[in-house]
Formats: sequence, structure tokens, C-alpha cells
Amino acid sequence: MIELPIAFTERMRKQLGAEEAERLFVALDSASPVAVRLNPAKCGEEGVWSDGEQVAWCESGRKLRERPSFTLDTAFHAGAYYVQEAASQFIAHIIAGEDLRGRRVLDMCSAPGGKTTIYSTAVCESGLVVANEYVRSRANVLADNVRKWGFGNVLVTNNAPEHLAQFEGWFDVVAVDAPCSGEGMFRKEEVAREDWSEEAVKMCAARQMSIVREAWRSLKDGGLFIYSTCTFNDEEDEGVLRSFIEEVGDVFAPSQRVCVEEEWGIVRGEVGAFQTFRFFPHKTDSEGLFVAVARKAEPTTQRTPKARKKVMQEVDKASRKELSRWLQEPENYLFALVADTIYAYHAEQFKAVQALSEGLTAIYSGVAMGQIFKNKLKPDWALSQYVGLSREAVAVEELDEARALDYLRKKDIAVGDMAEGINLVTHKGRALGFVKRVGARCNNLYPNSLKIMNM
Repeated sequence: MIELPIAFTERMRKQLGAEEAERLFVALDSASPVAVRLNPAKCGEEGVWSDGEQVAWCESGRKLRERPSFTLDTAFHAGAYYVQEAASQFIAHIIAGEDLRGRRVLDMCSAPGGKTTIYSTAVCESGLVVANEYVRSRANVLADNVRKWGFGNVLVTNNAPEHLAQFEGWFDVVAVDAPCSGEGMFRKEEVAREDWSEEAVKMCAARQMSIVREAWRSLKDGGLFIYSTCTFNDEEDEGVLRSFIEEVGDVFAPSQRVCVEEEWGIVRGEVGAFQTFRFFPHKTDSEGLFVAVARKAEPTTQRTPKARKKVMQEVDKASRKELSRWLQEPENYLFALVADTIYAYHAEQFKAVQALSEGLTAIYSGVAMGQIFKNKLKPDWALSQYVGLSREAVAVEELDEARALDYLRKKDIAVGDMAEGINLVTHKGRALGFVKRVGARCNNLYPNSLKIMNM
């Protein structure tokens, strides 16, 4: 691995002191730990990674002894867990004291989706998470991870922050996991060391301020504001908060106190009303992270921008009947045709999703149900991953591991005991996707974009 940037080491010695900085540098040259976070709706009785050590600040987090081949683990493809660095799981601890069921969360810079899935779990199926990612290719990866997590309560958007800001006072929680100079990734990604510079730090701090400024407008009065980076320097962390407080004035209030145990090694502090938390690799056995949280104490009127386009079309009565049989609780959902695919939306959030979709660039939302042909649903892969899928609507074929991996490679698999027509295929009870049996053969309907390349 290339050497740490000299200017970075000088910065850290000034910020931490020589002795503490040296411990940090040693940690940054060590191997990265591996952690996952379990999906509570998909783990089942058998469990996943039950032999892993629990992450201290996240009940569903597990530290693994070594990095396995996630690519060849069917539970990974079924969305039973998310591979997420331990420090990032602290977001779950921050919101643990908040009742977010049925609430709205804006995750402003959300790809690849680790924190988005935390919020998705917290708001439950009746809530809404708007997960925005400015870079389209990253937004597509985010959408895939949202589908796999399977809660059906996320709207993935591909917009600049100022577009989201037009939805003023809309959200109960606004989170900005800001693009940064990436010092916290120095031991995990060699490119982070190569790309780092003093100029990059200053550029990131300016960009972070602009994002925070726009994100703040979308937060309702009394709402929770969460700011985070994966970098160590004061300029991008506390410095951004101090600058923002100076700019907007006394419009903050302390959030509920977030308790941390001394043995966790987290360095806590305060910037005005913000509680702050720093993760250093030599203290927390994780990558680097900075998190700050406070409440908005500023009267904010909810405003909705004028719709730019109509994107949703009501489905007919016959289609509603067919779609309803595929859901466990169809009475809680509304269905709409978007382009050529029918989606399901929780009734409590339908109007919100509609307004957001008409004012923003939405690339995925709700649950993609599929298409209706001759009054029968041809299901979308996303429906197989949805935690509210009714398995009474479709034949289920349990696969052994070899057949399951062949399915995930999008190979032809033996028909076995499959019923004629659409079948849901599972491994250890976890849904992987759909196949369609036609006589003596079956069509593998797993998405090409997700298939395992031969290994």
C-alpha cells in the first residue's frame, strides 16, 4: 500500500498530538475489519452470521473474523444482510431512541445504500425514505440494494440538492452523508490515499456547506438533522458545522442525548447544539467516521413545487384484483402504472411519492410488481424480494445450494418439482427470484444485471 500523504500526517499530528497520531497511522496500515448488518425481516429462524461478534452500538450488526466470499452466499443475494462497515452502523444507534414509524426521511447522499436501508427499516412499511444520489450510475446501484432490502418504502431519486430543497419542510429526518476527502477510508481503499490533497479537503468543505444549506430547507421544524463524513479533519467536520451555525443563526436545538459506552472508544463532543461522534480506527476497530446530530428549531412552512410531469396512471379494477392477491396486506396499498410497469405504494405515503415523482427525477419507488398480461401478473424480480409478498400467490420451489448458485448465475436449472408457469425459487426459505416453467424446461427470470459472473 502506498504511503500516507505527508500533508495528512502533519495535519493529524497537529489535531491529535504526536503520540495519538502515530497510533492512528499504525491502524491505517493494518487490515480492515469486516462487518455486516442483518435484515430483521429476512434472517429467519436459522439466522445469518450467528457466529459473528455483535457490533457494540448496533444490535443487528456483526463483526466477522475474516472476509468470506459474499458473491457465493445466497443469503447475500436474498437481502438477508448488508455488508456495512461497523462505524457506519452507528446511524442505527442514533435513531434508536426516535419513533420513526410512518415518518419521512431524506437521505441526501445515499449510494450505495447502507444507511438508506437503516432508515428503511426504522420507518417501517408505512413510512417513506427518499434516497437521493446525484451520480446516475451510483443511483442505479442504490436502487438495486433498495429492491433487495425489500421493505418497499424507498423512493430513489437522481437530483442535485437544490432540487430536493424545493420540497421545503417535508421531512421528519434529513441526513447528509456528505462526499468528503475520504481519510477514513485510507486503509480500505488505496485510491483514497492517492486522491487526497489539501486542495481536495478545501473543495470538499465548500461542497459540503452547499449540500447542508440545501438539505436544511427540506427539514420540518423540530425535525432531526444528521450530518456525517468518513474523514478525520476538522475542516470538513466540526468546521462545516461551525460555518453553517454562523450562517443561519440560532435555529438549532439539542436532540435526545445519544448515549455511548466508554469502552466503545468513540470520541464525543459538541458544536453548538450538535452532538458529535468521532470514530478513529485505533480506538473503535472500524474505519473512520464523523457524525453530528441536532434538531431544527426554526418555523418552516411545508411547500410543494409545481408538478413538472404526470408519471402515475391508475390501474383498472381487474388489475387491482390480480395484483392484490400477491400481497399479504393488499388493503394497505395502492397500485399505479409507471411507464410499462405497475408499482405498489403504501396508501399512507402514496400522495407524497406521487408529488415527489412529479417534481424530481425518480428512478425507482415502492414495489415493482410487474406487468399484466391477459389478466395475469408477470412479476418483476423486485416483488420476489419484497418482505410483504404473499407466497400463497405463487408456487414455491426450494433449491439446494448448487441449483441456487446456478440460478444466480442465470443458468438453466433442472425443472424438478416446479409447477407449470411462474415459480418463486428459494434457498433455505429465502427468496431469490422467479422462474417460469414451460413444459420440460424453465426460463430463468433473474435479472441479467445482477447475475453472478462465473467463478
